Amino acid sequence: MPHDHSHIPDQTGDRRVALAVAVNIVLTLVQIVAGVVSGSLALVADAVHNLGDALSLVIAFVARRIGRRPPDAKMTFGYGRAEVVAALINYTTLIAIAIFLLAEAVQRAIHPVGIEGWIVVVVAAVALVIDTLTAWLIHGMARDSMNIRAAFLHNLADAMGSFAVIVAGTLILLYDWRLIDPLVTALIAGYILWHAAKGIRPAIHVLMLGSPDSPELDEVTNALCGMDGIEGVHSVHLWRIQEHENAFQAHVVMTPGADAMALRAQIKQKLADHFGIRHASIEIETASAQCREPDFIG
Repeated sequence: MPHDHSHIPDQTGDRRVALAVAVNIVLTLVQIVAGVVSGSLALVADAVHNLGDALSLVIAFVARRIGRRPPDAKMTFGYGRAEVVAALINYTTLIAIAIFLLAEAVQRAIHPVGIEGWIVVVVAAVALVIDTLTAWLIHGMARDSMNIRAAFLHNLADAMGSFAVIVAGTLILLYDWRLIDPLVTALIAGYILWHAAKGIRPAIHVLMLGSPDSPELDEVTNALCGMDGIEGVHSVHLWRIQEHENAFQAHVVMTPGADAMALRAQIKQKLADHFGIRHASIEIETASAQCREPDFIG
């Protein structure tokens, strides 16, 4: 069963995420209205990003609740990967939003329009405060959750985007530099893309049954090969069941005269004690009855 490694109890954490969702939705509506009235694409861009963050928080909230379900007959490994799936959805959506904003920025640069700088500055300043508050609300849960961490990084990026919008509005007020609006929009979109590309890789890695960064496969197999009673190891699999739970599977060739049951128990104990791997499937073979031409991995 997945564990919430933060020090915030589950119910308190859920309330914080729900509050962050409500705050972001209100902010999004205010920014969209202000962006349309002022004519600022950068403000609308920031609003769309905030909407994406609000939706990502909703998905994170639902996935967080689903992920706490215990294993059952339909999901024998449990529901912990719901949060990984949610992270993948959130990052994919952000990539699509960023590409859309880049296209809009190019169109606005070609066909500039009038912008009300004061509205941009005031609303973006309010957004900066709210984005910072939202990031603070979920910061404590972000350390050990891929899903919540993605939402936290998005809100942090929002705060930076709001600051950039304030700069753009100020420059428009002082120098009537209209090109700064699509330029800031492009910068916000680029920043979103950078975060999304960085965050989507570990989510895909888990869903593709990739091995964890720690422990490494060679580290585990070398430890097993150094145990008494083991001649060799092959047909090895090391993967993450979910973000914080690893699994291991292997065929182990025992030395003549070794006790297969005792050896299997020793292997599982070593995996648990040294590598934190508590889900292990070990098939014991003899040298004369092992797999023919086995692959070391797979």
